[in-house]
Amino acid sequence: MAARKRAANRYYSGPPSDHFDGALFFNPNGKPPARFSDLMKWQLGGERSKWPTADPSPFRQATPANRIDGSGLRLTMVGHSSLLIQTAGLNILTDPVWSQRASPLAFAGPKRVNPPGIAFSNLPPIDLVLVSHNHYDHLDLATLKRLKTKHDPLVLTPLGNDAIIDAGVPGMRLSVHDWGERVEIGNDVAVHVEPVHHWSARGTRDRRMALWAGFVVETPGGKVYFAGDTGFHEGINYRLMAERHGGFRLAILPIGAYEPRWFMAPHHQNPEEAVQGLLLCNAAYAAGCHWGTFRLTNESIDEPARKLGEALNDQGVPQERFRALRPGEVWDVSAL
Repeated sequence: MAARKRAANRYYSGPPSDHFDGALFFNPNGKPPARFSDLMKWQLGGERSKWPTADPSPFRQATPANRIDGSGLRLTMVGHSSLLIQTAGLNILTDPVWSQRASPLAFAGPKRVNPPGIAFSNLPPIDLVLVSHNHYDHLDLATLKRLKTKHDPLVLTPLGNDAIIDAGVPGMRLSVHDWGERVEIGNDVAVHVEPVHHWSARGTRDRRMALWAGFVVETPGGKVYFAGDTGFHEGINYRLMAERHGGFRLAILPIGAYEPRWFMAPHHQNPEEAVQGLLLCNAAYAAGCHWGTFRLTNESIDEPARKLGEALNDQGVPQERFRALRPGEVWDVSAL
């Protein structure tokens, strides 16, 4: 059985570890993705809030500066989990998706309800792309092709995702890493690949064949934590980030796609848990992402931002420390 599983992993082969059994990746002391029967129970159970077909951002599309040098830190929201980080003279994109749908199909699947907060033609020169995992709302081959053609950035991603990207975007510059590895980027910037509690799949037969991860961007002006997509997992990984890194100038944390909790809780944290994450990882500020662009789950389009505000009040955290960003919103994050 183990031999058949290893042969079936089309993305990665390597020695077993504390999160790879020789065939599939897993969350240590965590929970695997739900069964197909649970998926069907959710999909057929109703209770999905209706989203508008269009929900324009209150912010205009941004036109970013070419570079932000030194210790300055500017964050621009593109939409969902796509953000532009500018610091130390580098331009970094997280999980870039400019496509109309987060789906393998051009005619079906979650469709964006607001345009990207930066028009693709107005992007500054992109040096680095961080791809956290292979779900379609995070790894968009069509966008990576466009980035390859216009910017030729380095793409940093966890194990196995290189096989998907290389097949879809031949010649893309890839840097592929396991949890716990540190990568020198230049300009006194390094990236740490870190564990999160999630899973991966592009279809029905490749579950957990590629690794998922968050990233810590170590810069002269402080550390930025991009958690990618994650469940709260009893705060285990947030505590680990505090132990390893001391604290953060900024954490970029998911706040949406969390209902129903019986199905989503292991792999998608809710706003209350995101606020706990902010505190546990010792972040001065946080930006909320993974909400308001693609309808993936049951909650209403505005619930994550509203629940975030309530959670901040309940936990005595000033509202300005954790902002639920909208497309086109630009944030010059204060220095520590």
